[in-house]
Amino acid sequence: MKAIVLSKTGAPEVLLPIEVKEPEPAKGEVRVKINYAGINYAEILSRKGLYGWALKRPYILGMEASGTIDKLGSGISNLKVGQKVMVGTKCGTYAEKIVVPKERVVPVLDNYSMEESASFLVNYMTAWVSLIKMAKISPGDKVLVTAAAGGVGTAAVQIASRLGCKVFGMAGSEEKIELIRSFGALSGYNYRDPNCFIDLLGDTCGVDVVLEMVGGTVFKKSLDVLNPFGRLVVAGFASLDLKKWNPLSWIQTWRDIPKVNIGKLAQKSAAIMSSHLGYLLEEEPKQMEYILSDLKDFVKKHDIKPVIGKVFPFVDAHHAHRYIENRQSYGKVLLKIGD
Repeated sequence: MKAIVLSKTGAPEVLLPIEVKEPEPAKGEVRVKINYAGINYAEILSRKGLYGWALKRPYILGMEASGTIDKLGSGISNLKVGQKVMVGTKCGTYAEKIVVPKERVVPVLDNYSMEESASFLVNYMTAWVSLIKMAKISPGDKVLVTAAAGGVGTAAVQIASRLGCKVFGMAGSEEKIELIRSFGALSGYNYRDPNCFIDLLGDTCGVDVVLEMVGGTVFKKSLDVLNPFGRLVVAGFASLDLKKWNPLSWIQTWRDIPKVNIGKLAQKSAAIMSSHLGYLLEEEPKQMEYILSDLKDFVKKHDIKPVIGKVFPFVDAHHAHRYIENRQSYGKVLLKIGD
């Protein structure tokens, strides 16, 4: 079969499909023929050698996918060959087939396409954990979502607005701001505008919750617009651009990594939290099952579906990575792998 094996770090051009041995499922494992693989920013960091949760190279990139079960290992009774499923895993979805433990596959939602199914698990569970389990948003809360036009961002805007929150989003272009308004944000702001936080504060008199995924100046200024008892959840650092061969980038990256000033938080009795879905899946699998069940019920009740930004052919994975890195993307970017 074909797969994209990360054997060395570097520019997007290192992502080339090669022939590898087709995997066989052992006891308790499932083999899935992949239709679409979702691309996550963590995989871009992994490609650069900057992701702490990544495996030791070489390994096949990719954390989520949709596909059809084509072979079962022994000891599995709740799944069947031919069943359409979503896959959430640490690696391996940039491939025509993948073998995972049965716990890593979930039946697709009834009204979801295979493209939407490949866009659901990572983004929506990240948004749900950050907003519902950690920030504990409630109807009427004023919620700011930075990087609101991305995969996690659009999921967060949908979830918070359907829950009855007053949602405000930040994005890098007017087109993306219009997009997040269409999904439930009351107002949008261009984080490239130096006055965007002044405008936000003038419109809102402060926010109760921030889901922050940019880092740098956006993180620092987000703290300034938090109301008393506010909660800020960090779920990513999209602005960080560490280049191992450029010492000047080390300094800028150190400056831009979100840091906590306890004294400043105490002035507002505010909280800063941080979330990482991967560690939760490894260390709290039973809790994550309950969380996924609640999330699926919520999106079904409110008719929420993922925002698909662009689909690239499997052989163009390098173009897909560059497209995201250049801040051109919105919603979820996918690789089309099989029929």
